[in-house]
Amino acid sequence: MNPIVTIIMATYNRGHFIVETLQSIQAQTFYDWECLIVDDGGTDNTPEVIAPILENDNRFQFLKRPFNYKKGLSGCRNFGLDLAKGEYIIFFDDDDMVHPANLKTCLEVIEANTVDFCHYQKLSYEVQQPIIETKLITIQQYLSKIDIEKIITQEIGLASCTVMWKKQCFENCRFNEKLMYAEEWECYSRLITEGFKGVIIENILYYNRKHPNSNTGEFYRNNSIRRASKKEAILLVMQNLRKKKLLSNYLIRYFVQISVGFKEYHLFSQLMQIPKLSIFEKVTWQLFYFTLTFRLFLFGKWKKIKKRKQV
Repeated sequence: MNPIVTIIMATYNRGHFIVETLQSIQAQTFYDWECLIVDDGGTDNTPEVIAPILENDNRFQFLKRPFNYKKGLSGCRNFGLDLAKGEYIIFFDDDDMVHPANLKTCLEVIEANTVDFCHYQKLSYEVQQPIIETKLITIQQYLSKIDIEKIITQEIGLASCTVMWKKQCFENCRFNEKLMYAEEWECYSRLITEGFKGVIIENILYYNRKHPNSNTGEFYRNNSIRRASKKEAILLVMQNLRKKKLLSNYLIRYFVQISVGFKEYHLFSQLMQIPKLSIFEKVTWQLFYFTLTFRLFLFGKWKKIKKRKQV
């Protein structure tokens, strides 16, 4: 019989973290799941350290990403999606920890509310393992494409590992394998624009480990691959919003503001080619962009002067 839930985990040289992650999955109070661990071409001792778990628990499968899927999280996740047998899909990272009631809680929320997905909260930690607390399920709000502005601006942050989806959500949707960062933001926002509805709960069901070698850590250290991927994701998200007729002036303003941080890619000029704008609208956005750049420059100067005075 097929499992109810398929857990998909991409892994790459995480032999020093992954055992804790798998043990937290084994500790789930809901038992009917499979976990597809997709190796992205790692060279460390991951196969050796997880061998005892694989031998004693056949719900885990260790798989090599085939070459017809591109290297990266997107390719690994797409491979997992193509193999998934469960009715529900959830993605976990190979260096984090999962609340023991994660799967049980998500399933109860989705079924009780007749929705397509459940979004829960996460808590960051570094070295010391987090304290696991169990609380009553608290619904924060329902979520649909009318909330798209909050999702795009990440006021509502649908992180890759904080959502359980019905498998049917991915029937016509996959992660963009060209993206090496912000791939879940691009993919999940696309799913929401397709009309899938969900529930946000206040419960913390996931614990993400903070360390410098994570994709997010590399992005904030200005890694060129991660930054280029974020730029491409921004363009893809904006194109999809225009296609679905959901691109508001508020969102255009948000994208223009972001583009200031991606001047090396000439992102602003690329953004202006996506919506159908009149000459007047184009001039208006150009004025907004260039004055914003100048205002940010003045603000930076003012902060430096203020800091010197305080010293």
